[in-house]
Amino acid sequence: MLQLHTFSHSSASYRVRIALALKGVTSDSHFVSLIANDHLSDPYRTLNPEGRVPAIVTENGVLTQSFAIMDWLEDTIPEPSLYPSDIWQRALCRAFAHAIASDIFPVQNLGVRRKLAADFGADEARTTQWCAEWIAKGFAALEMETAKRFWSPEQGYLFGPLPTLADICLVPQMNNARRYGVDLTPFPLLVAADAKARAHPAFITTAPETQAG
Repeated sequence: MLQLHTFSHSSASYRVRIALALKGVTSDSHFVSLIANDHLSDPYRTLNPEGRVPAIVTENGVLTQSFAIMDWLEDTIPEPSLYPSDIWQRALCRAFAHAIASDIFPVQNLGVRRKLAADFGADEARTTQWCAEWIAKGFAALEMETAKRFWSPEQGYLFGPLPTLADICLVPQMNNARRYGVDLTPFPLLVAADAKARAHPAFITTAPETQAG
């Protein structure tokens, strides 16, 4: 059985948990607390020198980085796919997902917040403001992109009748947006897409509040 090293409130970990659930793959969860700095311990750094979550132990070895893990799942278990079938829509889906995972998320994760506090004296209010501003800026662009596609929840999930990588990335980031008090009023399409996806069993059973640790 796969061994998933994960943290309940890690967005990247949540993405992989969702993807595993959508693919119908079970895993043995090992909880790595980012708050308690378990990810910086020697045993975990031996497993994953990056000192990040998630990491998944397979019969072939250890794989890190949420997108690499999800791509591996897609390659080894093609159905149900995490992407739309149309090639152009697949590209748009990837762009949406990467806008979150590559642009929005990295500037507000735990390491960045700790660095802001340690090196620049930012208190909790300032770091919260920092996170909220970057999330709102990214969401504004994604809202516009979604509007350009004339999307509505009646059409299905963000890129089709099944959840895709776009939904997998949006829901954890929406959790962060609410955590940092982002005003979501300007983003009705993203709010609707989030509500639709988080009602899916794969999102419910893997949500942070359902996890140990």
